[in-house]
Amino acid sequence: MAIVPLSLTFAILLSTAVAAFHSTAAIDYGESTISDIQSYFADGSLTSRQLVSFYLTRIQSLNPYLRAVIEVNPDALSDADIADRQRLSGSLLSRGILHGIPILLKDNIATRDRLNTTAGSFALLGSVVQRNAGVAGRLRSAGAIILGKASLSEWANFRTDHAPNGWCARSGQGKNPYVASADPCGSSSGSAISAAAGMAVAALGTETDGSIICPASANSVVGIKPTVGLTSRAGVIPVSPRQDTVGPMARTVADAVAVLEAIVGYDERDAEATAAAAWFVPEGGYRQFLKVEGLKGKREKGAILLDNLEIANASLILDWDNSGEKVALLAEFKLAVNAYLSELVTSPVRSLSDLIAFNNEHKIQEQIQEYGQTSFLEAEKTNGLEAKVRAAIKRMAELSANGIERLMKENKLDAVVTPDYSFTPVLAINGYPGISVPAGYGEFGVPFGICFGGLKGSEPTLIEIAYAFEQATKARKPPLLISAGDLGCMHCGD
Repeated sequence: MAIVPLSLTFAILLSTAVAAFHSTAAIDYGESTISDIQSYFADGSLTSRQLVSFYLTRIQSLNPYLRAVIEVNPDALSDADIADRQRLSGSLLSRGILHGIPILLKDNIATRDRLNTTAGSFALLGSVVQRNAGVAGRLRSAGAIILGKASLSEWANFRTDHAPNGWCARSGQGKNPYVASADPCGSSSGSAISAAAGMAVAALGTETDGSIICPASANSVVGIKPTVGLTSRAGVIPVSPRQDTVGPMARTVADAVAVLEAIVGYDERDAEATAAAAWFVPEGGYRQFLKVEGLKGKREKGAILLDNLEIANASLILDWDNSGEKVALLAEFKLAVNAYLSELVTSPVRSLSDLIAFNNEHKIQEQIQEYGQTSFLEAEKTNGLEAKVRAAIKRMAELSANGIERLMKENKLDAVVTPDYSFTPVLAINGYPGISVPAGYGEFGVPFGICFGGLKGSEPTLIEIAYAFEQATKARKPPLLISAGDLGCMHCGD
């Protein structure tokens, strides 16, 4: 399938970016941290326009191979110019850590601008949202620049259970920047690939079950899955309001935490969840927990390790079909996506049944015909939060109370540590947080991460542990991208 152009305006953007890019190309901003970039802004060696130009050029070079970005923001350079003027004027806004920083958003996070919000599907191409998603609005209020929309497993991996991770109709198959044949995981694959390959400073992803933790692990970046409700889901194309959460993906813990700090908080458009979680937000924010000694008292580098603890009923929790998770998500998806679609200003589709009909009518896209829409069809058959759905939700709450909650309280644990992403259903079914940090590279150089999980509101402790682990191991390595002259992917032909 042919790649859809990033934007009709991309060629114009790129032509205006080239001169600025060449003046700053000596520094690889693809690996620069937010702190680095702010120091360059402060000493006048870099402008936001130059930084945005760098990333636009890098996306243009790498995206035909990696397929990690669906669209770039046609207003990104003009937004960068505004940021530069604010900095020169001494605006209070320009003192924020995210001011002038380009960030990609997963393509299920709405923006009220010239970008589309489509969940990777042609069915929503041309739809218009009423306003920015809550998290997008917070980023813009912090002075960040929305660089574009990252690809994803279409409909956040909820259209079908047959499509490969990282595939969506609009951008094709996303590729792991370390080993092209390796699974990029999903559904926030484009956000993870983009952060790993230096196509933005950071990105936002979303998770219902594993969709931040898994791609972060697979693409060797940091991914933070916040407590459900800590970040607003208003304006985010939903799967389950009970499990959905929005979180940052970046190359370092510090950068991910800086973005997290900007997007947490109460939102009246997601009032029930964000009000319940608001008291978890620490006074003074989350960056205060970036402590090198964060493992002390929690034995490697000072941590007390309790090995081989078992979560009661773990095998049942991990069983999608029998834990109750599948039953609940199918019903919740139909209700939530119908509500989202009904509120759009304009849209080619207004309900899940419309989506199913659209896909049936557009079988010219052979991948849609091949992969099908099994989850859509199963969800459409549901009848709201009927008795069996309520029983499934109650069952998951009991599994959590008798599982991870009892384990952590009885053993006085600060966190549960697991390899890769095998733990995500345990965190997902009751809205618990987790952080994935790069931990190494296995056979053929395929990345793997380590996941630190905890109970609701435990982000400060998880950040301390994740940051201390990162600083002690320094495990992450950049992917083998050719950055001199023309950018390319050394493994993309594999």
